[in-house]
Amino acid sequence: MQFRHEVKHEISHHDMLILRQRLRAVMKPDAHAINGKYLIRSLYFDNFDDKALREKLDGIRTREKYRIRLYNHDTSMIRLERKFKHCGLGYKNSAKLTPEQAQAIADGDVEWMAKHDNDLIRTFYSRIRSESLRAKVIVDYIREPFLFAPGNVRVTLDSNIRTGIRCTDFLNPECITVPIKDSPCVMEVKWDNYLPDVIRDAVQLDGRRSAAFSKYAASRMYD
Repeated sequence: MQFRHEVKHEISHHDMLILRQRLRAVMKPDAHAINGKYLIRSLYFDNFDDKALREKLDGIRTREKYRIRLYNHDTSMIRLERKFKHCGLGYKNSAKLTPEQAQAIADGDVEWMAKHDNDLIRTFYSRIRSESLRAKVIVDYIREPFLFAPGNVRVTLDSNIRTGIRCTDFLNPECITVPIKDSPCVMEVKWDNYLPDVIRDAVQLDGRRSAAFSKYAASRMYD
């Protein structure tokens, strides 16, 4: 299990323009991006008491959450993801889902997961049963990813963050989403054991501090 350092900054659109130019000068774009960007749609899960949401808002240092993620509306690239956080370090593992499997989970049809050959899918099933997890909200946004090999650094600029409010029809491209309040941008920096100085300098912004911004939490404020 490889934990990675993760730092997030809520930034302005003006900040994003500055950072984009800096990052293009020292980092490489993600090969999977189309014209340097891709659209991400995530379906987040939580229980009836909103455990994942409350833990995030309360700043609990060790927590996990589950989501199903789709890239550029490409149904051949659907992933179930488990995100585990501990004291500022993060770990993520994932499993590929078919469109039928993703829709079944979103609809609460999960018994088939119990005997699946993938460990993550079985673990998610046990969480669904033990914690009564269910689909809560869709979050859409545009991501610009940049890579730097030394330190295995990944910097992403996220913008146009939108919420499906109570819509959980994950595979419906016509599902209406609306901008979250104040429509911020988010820069996220991830690295393994060290962050090279050239990247540390490139992502510096005067007066900005790391902040525990959560797209999921921001999208749930409409409930």
